[in-house]
Amino acid sequence: MATRMNRRGFLGTTAATAGVLAAPGILRAQAETVKVGLVHPVTGALAYSGNQCREGALMAIEDINAAGGIKSLGGAMLEGLVADSQSKPEVGAAETAKAIEGGAAGIVAGYASSITLATSQEAAKTNTPHIVDVGVSDKIVGRDLPNVFRLGPGYGKIAAFAVDNLVAINEGAGSPAKSVMIIHEESAFGTGTAGLLAEKLPEKGFEVLDVIKHANPTRDFTNIALQVKAAQPDIIIPAQYYNEYVLFARTLRQQRIEMQGIYSVLGGAASSFKFVEEFPEAAAYIMDCNHWYNPLSEEALRRRAAAEEKGLYYTYEVYLAYNAVALLADAMEQAGSADKEAVIEALAASTWDGHAMPYGPTKFVDGQNEGGQPVNTQVLDGKIEVILPPDFASAEAVFPMPKG
Repeated sequence: MATRMNRRGFLGTTAATAGVLAAPGILRAQAETVKVGLVHPVTGALAYSGNQCREGALMAIEDINAAGGIKSLGGAMLEGLVADSQSKPEVGAAETAKAIEGGAAGIVAGYASSITLATSQEAAKTNTPHIVDVGVSDKIVGRDLPNVFRLGPGYGKIAAFAVDNLVAINEGAGSPAKSVMIIHEESAFGTGTAGLLAEKLPEKGFEVLDVIKHANPTRDFTNIALQVKAAQPDIIIPAQYYNEYVLFARTLRQQRIEMQGIYSVLGGAASSFKFVEEFPEAAAYIMDCNHWYNPLSEEALRRRAAAEEKGLYYTYEVYLAYNAVALLADAMEQAGSADKEAVIEALAASTWDGHAMPYGPTKFVDGQNEGGQPVNTQVLDGKIEVILPPDFASAEAVFPMPKG
């Protein structure tokens, strides 16, 4: 039976419809959101760094939405679909699939290289754009997956940069260091980094006394510290995630192990304000080759202040995840679409420069931004200073490190 509408109802409906047609701003205000899957290890062994990543990604979404959303999509707002990989690659893959099923137009993941390998492979099944926030294994962008993009450098470039700068720092001090010892965690990140360093360092005249692998998590580094003490390397090179790095550095201090320097490559804590603040003696004079923001950028300093207002330490996890979301949003803006293929095409052609990092122009080759580069930092007088490259340096290196 047809429903009859009286005159009052008809006029009310007509008035409401006319009001909407006369006010397109209402339609824009009701524009559909664009969902972004944020897959990070917020529980398990990598929980600290995973939570930092999540917070950085959510800060980017907050800033983008506050600035008007994706303007080429009528001001569409971004919505983060947060997921926990539980520090496990297989869970990361499952959560990525769930986010895509839930309507995610893109994925930002997944901190650890082993997790990121799994999340990006899963996203490739549906050709969903996947932006790598931190994972540094070069296998991530070496699998011919057109949906995968990484703004920051991988460990191949970082290791080469680190070795060249270690040579320069050592030569600048009269070449006192002759030997190194590498301590690394067991996953793709630590194993890959250690392998590259063990290959490159002898080419530069350093003797690699030993390469020691440890599990994640490891809660006692006494035995490894005693091996270091017996070998007496001039330089110790850790490649570890945050928790293990802090414990290892503290154990070296407790065992009173003397060396000319601790020179990290992608050290999980060496460039962390949290580590420096909580354990200043263990952190003193540690050098690191790692991701870093541009300390001369007003935008980077604004973002750091905003993070600290939220009670966060402004670690590389925060700003790399922030940039991963911002890069994805810019690609949608340029494409004028959230269509996956259109976004991937926009990413491949991206020249985005809003990263506030010490990078050159963005240029993706096989998913890797060729403009990304690391910096060298050192903990001096309770602060993390940039020591290389010179264009971004805020202090000069202190090497060898003072004894005692």
